[in-house]
Amino acid sequence: MSDLHAAAKACLDATEPTEKLRLTHETWQAFRRGELQADPSSPPPEPIGPPGRPARPRLVNARQLPQRGLGSAEGRVALVHAVAHIEFNAINLAWDAVYRFRGKPHDYYRDWASCAHDEARHFAMLSARLAGLGHAYGDFDAHDGLWQMAEKTAGNDTARMALVPRVLEARGLDVTPGMIERLRQLGDEATVAILEVILREEVAHVAAGTRWYLHCCERDGIEPVETFFGLIRDYMGVDLRGPFNRPARMEAGFSPEELDRLTRLAESSRPSGDATPPSRSRSPAGMN
Repeated sequence: MSDLHAAAKACLDATEPTEKLRLTHETWQAFRRGELQADPSSPPPEPIGPPGRPARPRLVNARQLPQRGLGSAEGRVALVHAVAHIEFNAINLAWDAVYRFRGKPHDYYRDWASCAHDEARHFAMLSARLAGLGHAYGDFDAHDGLWQMAEKTAGNDTARMALVPRVLEARGLDVTPGMIERLRQLGDEATVAILEVILREEVAHVAAGTRWYLHCCERDGIEPVETFFGLIRDYMGVDLRGPFNRPARMEAGFSPEELDRLTRLAESSRPSGDATPPSRSRSPAGMN
């Protein structure tokens, strides 16, 4: 196989985590060696549907997920499981970006294939941590918010680049430092070490979203800031949560104007008295 789009589809369709990780790493290495390229004659992408994933975890509405305190052993393992689920979804999101959107520059495909490789490594680290805690991926319910947005933006590469990396996945930049601090206080240095790796590398993934969002805006001759907030309004309403990690987001390509407007939007959409205590989490990447 020399067609990158077909290889990405194979990764996307794999249902078992071990197989998805194996294919992901092999595909990334083949791409790096120049053995895979985006083939203009590749069949057009199929309509988007559910990605390959195991029968478990059971997917439920985000608001049905219980809130657990990180002070309990169950709360900590549930947190690790929730982050593992986000990373598993992120593998699929990266490969769908490669498979679905055609005619992109080589660096676009390199960015998202590299991202899939990173996310697979993150998932493997979290799976090993779950095993060390006596659990496995699938032991807790999860939600499907990330993939639902992928489905909504399947026909619009500008919206995909704006909303999946720069809104939904970027939420991890905001909440992960607080999780690290709390887990360090609890003495869980093993989980802290994994989250520190993920936080550091996720900045680059969000930056890739920024880079290709701006590319789409330049291609179409549209103003990026107003377009970004228009897409948030059209696809998400105003259901945003702050606060925002300004240093990490600026490193990932957000402008001060964007961050100021995101802060105002989150404040205007938050009901009075609505706040999630830092020691409790329904969804660690803020994907409620």
